[in-house]
Amino acid sequence: MTYTSYPLLDKINSPADIRKLEKDQLKPLCKELREFLTHSVSVSGGHFAAGLGTVELTVALHYVFDTPSDKLVWDVGHQAYPHKILTGRKDRMTTIRSKDGVSAFPNRDESEYDAFGVGHSSTSISAALGMAIASRLKGENKQMVAIIGDGSITGGMAYEAMNHAGAIDANLLVILNDNDMSISPPVGAMSNYLTKILSSRLYSSMREESKKVLSKMPTMWELARRTEEHIKGMVIPGTLFEELGFNYIGPIDGHDIEMLVSTLENLKHISGPRFLHIVTKKGKGYPPAEKDPLAYHGVPAFDHTLDYLPKSKSLHPTYTEVFGQWLCDMAAQDKRLLGITPAMREGSGLVKFSEQFPDRYFDVAIAEQHAVTLAAGQACEGAKPVVAIYSTFLQRAYDQLIHDVALQNLDVLFALDRAGLVGPDGPTHAGSFDYSYLRCIPNMIVMAPADENECRQMLTTGFLHNGTVAVRYPRGKGAGVAIDNALTTLEIGKAEIRHTGSRCAFLAWGSMVTPALQVGKQLAATVVNMRFVKPLDEALILELAKTHDVFVTIEENVLAGGAGEAINRFLQANKILMPVLNLGLPDYFVEQGTREECLAECGLDTQGILASVEAFCA
Repeated sequence: MTYTSYPLLDKINSPADIRKLEKDQLKPLCKELREFLTHSVSVSGGHFAAGLGTVELTVALHYVFDTPSDKLVWDVGHQAYPHKILTGRKDRMTTIRSKDGVSAFPNRDESEYDAFGVGHSSTSISAALGMAIASRLKGENKQMVAIIGDGSITGGMAYEAMNHAGAIDANLLVILNDNDMSISPPVGAMSNYLTKILSSRLYSSMREESKKVLSKMPTMWELARRTEEHIKGMVIPGTLFEELGFNYIGPIDGHDIEMLVSTLENLKHISGPRFLHIVTKKGKGYPPAEKDPLAYHGVPAFDHTLDYLPKSKSLHPTYTEVFGQWLCDMAAQDKRLLGITPAMREGSGLVKFSEQFPDRYFDVAIAEQHAVTLAAGQACEGAKPVVAIYSTFLQRAYDQLIHDVALQNLDVLFALDRAGLVGPDGPTHAGSFDYSYLRCIPNMIVMAPADENECRQMLTTGFLHNGTVAVRYPRGKGAGVAIDNALTTLEIGKAEIRHTGSRCAFLAWGSMVTPALQVGKQLAATVVNMRFVKPLDEALILELAKTHDVFVTIEENVLAGGAGEAINRFLQANKILMPVLNLGLPDYFVEQGTREECLAECGLDTQGILASVEAFCA
């Protein structure tokens, strides 16, 4: 990155340096911070638009609160890049999301200012509430602040936490970063004036003392409570949060640094559950991102002097694109198909489907549990729902998967994107466990395609099957094979021999078939595309056991409970004694890097597989 001088930002090495500034220096600091963020992300790539919208909020929070003693808990982490810059990681920001570089998300191991590690949404209020309770029990007077986005607050976990916080009168500040709406008239001078009043110590003191007096006069107390609610309801959309036990303040302009500092300073001296509603603009200060914040949510390296992002030059579609096209093709043939996503329309490839079949498209917001049980209900009435969800996010709805879908053997197809290692997004987004957590569930069929065309065939097979099915596929592009647009099916539980050899048989699943084939040919080994994690092709396994001396299982899933263990158990049950080498993901969380780097670290690239097999067979 070409170095640019930043008179104020260059002197900020920790939040303590921010607190040394005069208030009139905060606005120019925000300008420099936004420019630095734009430069650094243009070099490294990463999450962009959300961070542009939280510049003023981040500066105000570190200016008012005594971090890291006071705790800031960021939801998801997309909005935390400015926080990273201001907390000692400024000089390493161009390494973000790369191997051994700055983490893509808040990470407790990386900085004392990262109070809680995140990657999934709607967790901040629960975590901050837990901190507030523990701090109070120790007799401390720390401030706990949860910063949650408007998308994340659609998750039910956020409301569970607020319901609890209000019930125990926890000393907690929740900040809603509302970046899905423009700054409307209620966020003008009158609203700011009301906010100053509502967040002031005088109002808070009067409010609490009035409660004490009026609570002894039930009729008057109820009248006063209802009057306050109705007056607030006329000028601010906070009735829901008030009912949950929070003192609601806002909405205010999240880009007005003076207003933010003043409000936060007032709220710092108010005890109990407080809810500050700020309105920001995603992509603020960078016109292309303001115009299209969705496109600039997560970006590759780009030229920030241009008003467009670079486009992929590959002629091969990604697995996500293959799924998106299949969904539209199948929906055109079968009116029973319904598409469901928990707020991942773009990421999961449902854009075209949502446009072509709007009445059959359901975005349930960040509510994975609801998405799965919604599908179960639809299936009960004869629909054929397809739940498009990342592997790591299905973990959040595991109970619903078991009890609401599989237990009733309902016709639901789960299209699991980002299975296996995901590279730069790191362990919070990796789909490392789905073989293990799916194959143990009765009534489940679990498939893993070796290439793009097989992915399409498996999706068709799963959709037409009467029962619960999961098709899991990796992030990015496949082997680059030609795609047959016909909606053809595969025989359930039937594997495919890709190369015939002797002595050693490679049993590979999904993304591991291609490297297994490369190594297998080099070693004159038999290579099998297993296709099905459950059910296994038991007849083929028995046949291969008679003609080969060694089995090598290869999967992009943790070894514990994975497909390799299924092979071991089957051989044991059939009293077949033969050496088996199980290759898969290790028993630790694989950190960020390119997908290729991560696979190499785990010994799942061609060199690693070859070395492991040669050592085992020596």
